Amino acid sequence: MTALYVVSDVHGHLDDLHRVLADAGLVDEDGDWAGANAELWLLGDLVDRGPNGIGVIRLMRALQDQAPENVHVLLGNHEALALGMNRFPAGRIADSWMVNGGRFDDQEALTEDEVRWLADLPAMGRVGDYLLTHSDITTYLEWGSSIEQVNDTVRAALADPTDEGEHWQMWTRLTGRYAFAGRDGATRAARMLETYGGECLVHGHSIIGSLLGVPSAQVDGPIMYAEGQVIAIDGGRYDGGPLLLVRLD
Repeated sequence: MTALYVVSDVHGHLDDLHRVLADAGLVDEDGDWAGANAELWLLGDLVDRGPNGIGVIRLMRALQDQAPENVHVLLGNHEALALGMNRFPAGRIADSWMVNGGRFDDQEALTEDEVRWLADLPAMGRVGDYLLTHSDITTYLEWGSSIEQVNDTVRAALADPTDEGEHWQMWTRLTGRYAFAGRDGATRAARMLETYGGECLVHGHSIIGSLLGVPSAQVDGPIMYAEGQVIAIDGGRYDGGPLLLVRLD
């Protein structure tokens, strides 16, 4: 069986990303793809909060160029935020960017090609029994009844560099959380899985410490919840927790 790895919410911590990928044998000492037939998914939030978001973008793009069938990146709410800041630096999204860890060095380094790459990222994917998303929300259901429809809807919303309202809506809606953690969480998770396929939904975004009610420094691995239907993988690196690379298979 092909090895399947997921990581999320790197938030500019490029050195940590290099380390966990190297420890798993997915990259060599130069940062080049060494994972053979393994599959790697980064579930969004490459940028903001940490020291080198642009470096994370460039590493993931390089790995995609080297292994396009193996390396995948999903859109996170901070990619939508970064796009909004890039395109509307004097708009209301700029205020949110400032208070949510926006980094001027990342913005200044972004090329037009990298902006286009961010805007074209898919919002969800599926590998076998695993449905992969960035956010633990059910809003995806409003964007389409298939993974392809959801991705097309999200891309269309971010395609127009003059429509600030669409960027604002995408940022705010992807920032929702905890849909699967409450009393009806298992029911909501089941609906997502019935709609898009898979047996287990895997997400980042909401840090594991917040789901467990503990400091992120105490987190040492992913958690499964919602009656075994959901796995959370964001260790809360920006909050003092670990950057978790999780092998799902």
